[in-house]
Amino acid sequence: MQVSTKMMGTVYVDNDCIINIPDGLFGFEEYKDFALVESEYQPFIWLQSLQDLNLAFLLIDPFLIEPNYEADIDDKELAKIDITDPSDVIVFTIVTIPNDGSAVTANFQGPLIINKKNKKCMQAILDNPRWTTKHNIVEAVKMREDK
Repeated sequence: MQVSTKMMGTVYVDNDCIINIPDGLFGFEEYKDFALVESEYQPFIWLQSLQDLNLAFLLIDPFLIEPNYEADIDDKELAKIDITDPSDVIVFTIVTIPNDGSAVTANFQGPLIINKKNKKCMQAILDNPRWTTKHNIVEAVKMREDK
């Protein structure tokens, strides 16, 4: 499928990379259809809205930053996107790169949960106070390398 993107013009995206977020993302509830688009900067991935070319989010696998990351989500919540088996789950976090040069962060408190079987997605809210909406990516990787 041809997808118009905010950052890379028009690109081809495999149908397996098209996802639906029935409830939308927090603050962007009206946008439901997205494409996962490879970023030119690995390991990042773009979450590109199919409804608005100018709406895109940079994502990262949180386990690459924090191997002990835990997204403990109630089964009732996961049932909203038909997840019955933990092996069907893909987890991403939204990355923020501020214009003012401050820390690059990821929202570890509000991960995106994708059902890889049906391509439905939801944004969860974690209760664990360890995970914040502004988890410093560079600092976390540096701490891990120093160990």
